[in-house]
Amino acid sequence: MKILITGGAGFIGSNLAFRALNEGYDVTIIDNLSREGSLLNLKWLQLKGNIKFIKSDIVDFSSLLNVFNKEKFDVVFHQAAQVAVTTSVENPRLDFNSNALGTFNVLEAIRTSGQNPVFIFASTNKVYGSLSSFKIAENNGKYILKDSVNGISEQTPLDFYSPYGCSKGVADQYVLDYRRIYGLRTLVFRQSCVYGPRQMGVEDQGWVAWFVICALLGKTINIYGDGKQVRDILYIDDLLDLYFTAINNEKNLKTFAFNVGGGIKNAVSLLEVIKIIESEVGYKLKIQFSDWRPGDQLVYVSDVQSSINQFDWNLKVGPKEGISRLIKWVDYNKNIFSDVSSSLRIKS
Repeated sequence: MKILITGGAGFIGSNLAFRALNEGYDVTIIDNLSREGSLLNLKWLQLKGNIKFIKSDIVDFSSLLNVFNKEKFDVVFHQAAQVAVTTSVENPRLDFNSNALGTFNVLEAIRTSGQNPVFIFASTNKVYGSLSSFKIAENNGKYILKDSVNGISEQTPLDFYSPYGCSKGVADQYVLDYRRIYGLRTLVFRQSCVYGPRQMGVEDQGWVAWFVICALLGKTINIYGDGKQVRDILYIDDLLDLYFTAINNEKNLKTFAFNVGGGIKNAVSLLEVIKIIESEVGYKLKIQFSDWRPGDQLVYVSDVQSSINQFDWNLKVGPKEGISRLIKWVDYNKNIFSDVSSSLRIKS
């Protein structure tokens, strides 16, 4: 089986490519290597197996079409994206081109080439916006959804907020509509706070890894808001389990958009993550607080019941175990983060 991964040198993409190689798939990745650390991930992948790499940008439609005209793929994982809300606010055109236009280009390259692989799109919980209609309370030092005990379901109205939310939301809807109109085998995974090894976290994206990197380098962690905001963090191995299950179950699905996160049992506040890291490393972390950022959700917890039911998905790695694994990986590769600390926006 032949797999194509756009953004295959990124955090999720490189882990996905490695798993696919180990399971015997023929793997091709496309990446423009623009993100810090992507070249390191690519070199690591190339040491692990026979992987085909194409340096290209999904904004370039002709280049994408050439890829699909030359080779037939059974599965496409679309991971390539601009991934930070703050960057989208600073440069909305770049954000739109990468996320909305780029996804449209991948869909069109598949359609016009006559292929119909299983297509899995990495969307985001940001398509639900600020969740202003939900009642939020504070309980035991963190925010909770007062009337939604299982979290945010797929029936929640979409409410694109921030340029990033708009660009990913546009892509999300195009992916679903290409199934309706053109019969493509597309699935949307609205992902929430995935973390794990090979994540070159920065202050405005990949926050769990960012906290760990700062902790091990003795740097200050800047928390926007009060730290009581809650996310349902999802360890990378659990996400990959779902991805590969989805490949084999696509024909049997009744719905095609899924909220994919750690769910209610893996919902933690930023301050709770700080405490877990402190317990693992054995010392207090340096923390400072700043004003809230636009579009930040006080609480986001995915209701993952649909994913569990339709894919028989089993979440195996809890926050303490997952963060412990991440700490060990960052510690082993500490020289990498010391070398790139300035570009990762790490401050003393």
